[in-house]
Amino acid sequence: MKSALRRTLSATAVAGGTAALMMAGLAGASAHVGADPNKTAANSYALVTFGIPHGCDTSPTTKVTINLPEELTDAQPTVNPNWTVEKVTETLAAPKKLDDGTSITKRTSQIVYTAKTPLDPHLRDALVLSVKLPDAAGKTIYFPTLQTCEQGQTDWSEIPKDGQSEDDLKSPAPSVTITAADASGDHHGATTAATEQASSVTDDGSAARSWAGLIAGLGGLVLGAMALFRGRSAKTAK
Repeated sequence: MKSALRRTLSATAVAGGTAALMMAGLAGASAHVGADPNKTAANSYALVTFGIPHGCDTSPTTKVTINLPEELTDAQPTVNPNWTVEKVTETLAAPKKLDDGTSITKRTSQIVYTAKTPLDPHLRDALVLSVKLPDAAGKTIYFPTLQTCEQGQTDWSEIPKDGQSEDDLKSPAPSVTITAADASGDHHGATTAATEQASSVTDDGSAARSWAGLIAGLGGLVLGAMALFRGRSAKTAK
């Protein structure tokens, strides 16, 4: 009996410890707005996920404005059921020639997500853009992002100077560092990006609710183990 109880309590402790570590990891990962690309190869199509962390101190987030780097001419925003989204365009100072030989006079300069319901500061969400990375291996491109809340704003726009790293900045701009082009080429770029975009799962708060459920379940497991111990102790006493 004691052996079975020890195994139950041990499993509970391990599960609880694992959950605590994973929650700590999530908290650390969501300290600021970051850009997480699924690809970084030059000239490839990539899905860039922007993690939206806590609000402005304790105020819920109402809008997220992502500024595209000048190296990009467009971005395709992924639909997120918690937000409305729009593209903002700008007129270029001079026509820009594209790789296919055509020229453009306007480009998408911003993607603006507006929350249908303000995002609770204790939760996080993810916004995904499909972009074609420029042919610029070794270059880091930045996506200055303005997080607007019910009270206040956080401007994630700081760019490291020589000798600085992102960790040295209070509000670093999300960034992507481009690597060497894929030797095989990205022949299915647009199709692949669209397919991955359609299959991607946006974080609508269900992740946070799942963690809450897990923690509640662990609490129930502990209470169940204690009840089992008391019940068996009572029978032994008789």
